[in-house]
Order: sequence, then C-alpha cells, then structure tokens
Amino acid sequence: MTGSKGVKGPGIFLAQFLGDAAPFDTLENLARWAAGLGYAGLQIPCDPRLIDLPRAAQSKDYCDDLKGMLASHGLEVTELSTHLQGQLVAVHPAYDPLFDSFAPAALRGKPVERQAWAVEQVKLAAKASANLGLSAHATFSGALAWPYVYPWPQRPAGLVEEAFAELARRWTPILDAFEDAGIDCAYEIHPGEDLHDGASWERFLAAVNHHPRARILYDPSHFVLQQLDYLDFIDRYHDRISCFHVKDAEFNPTGRSGVYGGFDNWVDRAGRFRSPGDGQVDFTAIFSKMAQYGYAGWAVLEWECALKRSEDGAREGAPFIRDHIIRLTERAFDDFAASDVDVGSIRSLLGLSGSEGHD
Repeated sequence: MTGSKGVKGPGIFLAQFLGDAAPFDTLENLARWAAGLGYAGLQIPCDPRLIDLPRAAQSKDYCDDLKGMLASHGLEVTELSTHLQGQLVAVHPAYDPLFDSFAPAALRGKPVERQAWAVEQVKLAAKASANLGLSAHATFSGALAWPYVYPWPQRPAGLVEEAFAELARRWTPILDAFEDAGIDCAYEIHPGEDLHDGASWERFLAAVNHHPRARILYDPSHFVLQQLDYLDFIDRYHDRISCFHVKDAEFNPTGRSGVYGGFDNWVDRAGRFRSPGDGQVDFTAIFSKMAQYGYAGWAVLEWECALKRSEDGAREGAPFIRDHIIRLTERAFDDFAASDVDVGSIRSLLGLSGSEGHD
C-alpha cells in the first residue's frame, strides 16, 4: 500500500460499480476485481448486498471475517458509507417521492418512519465502523433548506437559522453515537445537501456546538462545479477533513449555460464530472496540501464521468492516485548542510558575546 506514512491509497468507492452481474454483484467479486486493478482499499456503501449492517454493528467476529476475506485479496476497508441513509435523516417534503427509493419498500410513503430507519442505520454504521477498526465514516447531511438556496421570492428572516437548528437537532444524537464509537462522521460537502460549501459547513458546525466528531469528506469536483477555491478550502478546514474522494470535474461556461446547467443532461452542461486526469482539478496541488497538513486518511476514487466508461475510469484510477500520493520525507532536504554548534557559537553568530541578555 502506497502512503504508509501520510495519505493512504489507492482506494475505490464501490457505490457506482455495484450491480447485478459479476464481478460487480458481491463484495468478494468486487474485491477480486478491485485488487486486480491495483487498489488497496474499498469504501463500502452500507448496502445489504455488500454488508449486513446490523450484524456488523453487533458482531466483531463477523467484521473480522469480512476483513479477513478482503485481506486475502490484499485489501482493507477504507470507510463505510451511509450516503443514502444520511440523506434521509433530513428530507424536505418536496423531495419525498424521489428519495423514497433510498429506503426499504415498506417505508415508502412514510417519511417519519423512513427518517427513524435512516437515523438508526447511521448509528449502526458507527458501531460497525468501530468493529472493523476504522477511524472515519462517510455520509451526507440531508437537506431541509436546499429548495431556498437561490430563492425568489426572498427567504423570510429566520428560515435558514431554523433549518440548521433542526438539522443540528437531528444530527447531534447521531454525532454523540459516533463519539461513543470513537469514529469521525465525515459529511461530503455536496450541492443538494444543506452542507454544500464552506459557509454552510461553518453554520452547521456552530449549530452542533463544534462537535468533535463532525468532520468533512473532501471532494474537489463539487467545488469546481460551484466555482469555489478547492485549495483554499483545504487551508481553511484541513483540521476537520477525515475522508477524501478523488473525483475530477471541469467547468466551461458559455453565453448559454453556467453553474446551474440549464436543465441539460450531464454531457451538455458547462460543469460536468470527469474521470481523474481528464478534468481541471489540480490534484498535484491537492495531494501536496494534504501532505503539508498531515492528512493520514485514504485517497478514494469516486468514479463519475459524463463521457468515459466506468471500467476504464476504474482501471486508470489506481495508478493515478498512486502516482499523486506524496510519501512524507523523514528529514529536511538541506540536512546535509547542517552545522553542529553550541550556544556560545550561536550567540557569536548573532553578534552577541558573553552572557549579555541572560538572567
């Protein structure tokens, strides 16, 4: 595994590859496939086709068996993911019919029961992550205020504040469960979620009283499409970044279409996701900042591209990540010129003499 000190990887998020046919139909088949492409870790969505989440939360033996199976292919679990369940923690009623498919069929059309199920799922994921020996978990925040992100008519005073207060009321008990489990809860900062940029992240963090387990899943592609400075984001929030998706994007505005996309399909939008290396994200700079700030988590490919086949993107992703990981140096580059001098010599170099300035 590249990056034993510093960034770990390459990992791959399985959500976009899971399917009904081999090798994408079971965790072991996916593990064999990913290992053959050179990946060292799997980010596993909490889908019953891949993991029995209630059992993983209760049984360390089950988790040890899962880890052993992956180890037989030279793989580790990077994180578990509850993106779909996390989304259901907070859903504006306008989106109820669309998000019903994220829950079991028996809960569809029952938003209160659906939310309770989602909360329990995310809490189970905290326990399962602990049993798997992980340090972080990937999820979404959900959204109550998103329909009002660019409003007309104007938002009434207090609407955003109440939305984030309610979001905090829903997430604080979950974050407490992550604290009990010793696991970071990393929200992917993502349009469509109430946590979609630095300002909304700060608002949420204040609402949960700067909860120590409230963390960030960093994905630069979502910042390119919003025209945010994705490098400055790392400078500002690096101390809260616990997960990292390697996903590329490009933004090519015209007089016809810009950030909002004009309701076009992905391939025709000014902003669209691309396979790593095919877009505009400066991953060399990103990996440099991750190394600079001591990020020690995984670099995980999340494949989404408007043009390229998924199998090709997955095949190219492992070497792309491996080649960008910076192995941290154990000594300064100019150590060869170091001088071994005593305090007296140092004072002499400063133009000082004797004991002047000393008590």
